[in-house]
Amino acid sequence: MSQDVQAPAAAPPAKANETLEDYTLRFAPRSYRKWSTGVVATSALGGIAYLADFAIGANIGISYGTVNALWGIGVFAVVIFLSGFPLAFYAARYNLDLDLITRGSGFGYYGSVVTNIIFATFTFIFFALEGSIMAQGLELGLGLPLWAGYALSTVIIFPLVVYGMSLLSKLQLWTTPLWLILMVAPFVYLLLSHPESVQTFFAYQGEEGQGTPSLGAVFLAAGVCLSLIAQIAEQIDYLRFMPPKTPENSRRWWTAVVLAGPGWVIFGAAKQVVGLFLAVYLLANVAGASEFANEPVRQFVVIYNDILPGWLALTLAVILVVISQIKINVTNAYSGSLAWTNSFTRVTKYYPGRLVFLGVNLVIALILMEANMFDFLNTILGFYANCGMAWVVVVATDIAINKYVLGLSPKQPEFRRGMIYDVNPVGFVSMIVSAGVSILAFFGALGSTLASYSPLVAIGLAFVLPPILAIATKGKYYLRRPDDGIDAPMLDELGNPSGETLHCQVCDQDFERPDMTASGTGTGHVCSLCLSTDRSGDHVLPAAP
Repeated sequence: MSQDVQAPAAAPPAKANETLEDYTLRFAPRSYRKWSTGVVATSALGGIAYLADFAIGANIGISYGTVNALWGIGVFAVVIFLSGFPLAFYAARYNLDLDLITRGSGFGYYGSVVTNIIFATFTFIFFALEGSIMAQGLELGLGLPLWAGYALSTVIIFPLVVYGMSLLSKLQLWTTPLWLILMVAPFVYLLLSHPESVQTFFAYQGEEGQGTPSLGAVFLAAGVCLSLIAQIAEQIDYLRFMPPKTPENSRRWWTAVVLAGPGWVIFGAAKQVVGLFLAVYLLANVAGASEFANEPVRQFVVIYNDILPGWLALTLAVILVVISQIKINVTNAYSGSLAWTNSFTRVTKYYPGRLVFLGVNLVIALILMEANMFDFLNTILGFYANCGMAWVVVVATDIAINKYVLGLSPKQPEFRRGMIYDVNPVGFVSMIVSAGVSILAFFGALGSTLASYSPLVAIGLAFVLPPILAIATKGKYYLRRPDDGIDAPMLDELGNPSGETLHCQVCDQDFERPDMTASGTGTGHVCSLCLSTDRSGDHVLPAAP
């Protein structure tokens, strides 16, 4: 599977099976993107079927009260939507994952390795969280010990992720209708049969007795929710397979991009509110509910028991949990394998294949589950949010401000080795500073008052620093050279990436124009993956004079 390039004269490396590898390190070519806008959007939204939102909503509500939790969820939704829109647009328009976008949006070829590790961390944290919820369901429904449930919820994911988008799109489409019915039914039942639960919900003050809005509590709640900010990267792993935008499909294209891109937060925020609502209902009506009100499995079992016979209620709750966790954890495992492979290949110049790191991600997630991470969820998510926010907001700011307002960052994304600098201080330094300062604030190093506002610190610095550094450096660290030595246009007449194919002299395969550059040897063309694995550097184009 290796595509290791020792020197120009070396034998061509073996071609990766792109059906399995799913264009891990590449632009997603037009020839592969055969899905409709609706299929891509449904597949992307299927990945947000997770029940962690229920647990997050319940946890922040129990801690800070309904009013503060709702305001915190509102802050979370606004930040996610605004920061996610430019990223989703770039992914769908130029058919790149978030790592490839990050490279050319202020970070550089090696600089984005750090953000890739942040994203990979997101995928195994949330895989572990979702796997823990699934194990709780299996224990409750089948009597399976938690440790065995953790293992089972991990092992069953591997074969489902092997074939990437080709299988995941079918899985998400087939399971979504049943999942929607099972999830929405209990909430609708409570609203219709127990209308008084709405008043109880809004009156709930939480463990700290905060019935009135508190700015500190709102931002602490928002900080936990904002740990989900890196979810946009998982949405993008689907959106990069959007078909070309044309006058005929323009409305459908934009609808799919907005709903399946930043619009995921509408559904995520709704699930957090429902999770809080169910938790408050249990606390008010079920003895001993304080022990399990934040567990989605128990929430659904109790409500189903009010509607159905006990055996059927338990069965449906387990089915809901299993479907939900499979739908999201195939996405977590898939996206994590992409992120790890990207980082490893750039650093080592060796391509082991995506499936190797699929296994690595699953092992890390299993270790976290066995360590019972569910018990310290708020702390983990609150800490992680600072890193995730710093990365995503910096990239979004570079696209929205540095590209479209200041004009210092090239509008067309660039990701190929040799075309961009190894490290661009604009994004890299902005992220390190904003994440570092907000983490210090989170742990109280900057005072107890500022600790509550660490999400605001991360967002503020990540928004302000990129334009300042772009102006200070005059944008000179974005492009190492302005052209790739190929005369054929990069885009077609509608502004979509060109579908013209060129031949790679190293791997002896044809790839579409956006994935290719002229070879530094002065003869022929070379694809982006062969450039990434070129240890001699002979195929890398020289910097512009």
